[in-house]
Amino acid sequence: MKDQPSPLRETDDDARKLARVLLRSARYAAIAVLDLETGFPFASRVLVATDIDGTPVILVSKLSAHTKALAKDPRASLLTGEPGKGDPLAYPRLTTQCLAEPVERGNAIHERIRTRFLDRHSKAALYIDFPDFLFFRLKPEQASLNGGFGRAYLLDGNDLVIQSAANEAIAAEAAETVRDLVERHPDIAEALAIRLKAPESGPWRICGIDSSGFDMISGDFLLRYEFETLAVDADHICSNMSKVAYSIP
Repeated sequence: MKDQPSPLRETDDDARKLARVLLRSARYAAIAVLDLETGFPFASRVLVATDIDGTPVILVSKLSAHTKALAKDPRASLLTGEPGKGDPLAYPRLTTQCLAEPVERGNAIHERIRTRFLDRHSKAALYIDFPDFLFFRLKPEQASLNGGFGRAYLLDGNDLVIQSAANEAIAAEAAETVRDLVERHPDIAEALAIRLKAPESGPWRICGIDSSGFDMISGDFLLRYEFETLAVDADHICSNMSKVAYSIP
């Protein structure tokens, strides 16, 4: 009996980029944890943001079932990717297997994550500081990408994380970098939205930057753009964004 051909394709740079975009452009995701009492998978929905290194971040209540499960067993899977018109299975999606790491309050990492989360989810300001809410960083271990029919790939967790020595420095200057960029180019968000063919919505704004790219948001729409190469500092990020916005196609 002949061996069946593997349904998996060789993982290439295009697959890695698609996976990163699916993970970093998600406003929310389905999370699966292991139920405390039964051991069965328990699925729920969570809001998602990313830390400066691209690691997904969730904000959850300590009273929720998935938070209690993560406190006992940190293993979780995160499903990201949006369907569109027609067959939902024709659209790409990513399942990321993660280890959940709680983020302690009162340190620079918590403040950074809090700021980045609110830049993406402004309405979370109503409850983000409640004592029964906490952040988890979901460290990617491995991932399964389905790019559509016949396009299946396996990825390592490192394929989804931004490996850059500049991460911390860029994080420290992120708010000032975006503010200065907008002051120099007041129309840059609109120009980026047009160039990237963003959905027609209300006004767009830049809601996050990192070594690997930038995020923009307008109402319920979130747009992620990945640079061709990692930026080495804040000036490099601004230069890359300006080129995207204003260079001749």
